[in-house]
Amino acid sequence: MLRIHPIMAWLLFPLTMALVAVPALAGTEKSPHLARAVMCESLADYVPHRVAVVFPIEVGRIFCYTEFDSVPAKTFVYHKWFRRDQLVTTKRLVLKPPRWSSYSSIQLREADKGPWRVEITDRKGAVVKVLRFSVTD
Repeated sequence: MLRIHPIMAWLLFPLTMALVAVPALAGTEKSPHLARAVMCESLADYVPHRVAVVFPIEVGRIFCYTEFDSVPAKTFVYHKWFRRDQLVTTKRLVLKPPRWSSYSSIQLREADKGPWRVEITDRKGAVVKVLRFSVTD
């Protein structure tokens, strides 16, 4: 039988408790809460303007704006831009507590007409929201 000196027991106790507590905390990680997600023609002071689902090519640039009202810890999300179901670009955006707004954008070209979507995903790749829109003449 292994005997541990009482002083060693007191020294090892905090380490033992830390190892036991880690698995219990692993499932309690909270995700940021997406409060708002929109496509728009412009932003001014982090406020989306001309929110729409159809954009004329002449606009030149469109934005995907996301607002998170509960961010428990610094993390990031992705904006994945798809044109006709083909991934065009992925933008990684940092989120910081306690609230955070962010955006990504693309420059429009003549060849960009047609159906689009932006998938907003968390850091693990889970889709949080999908925004669908079209670019027209």
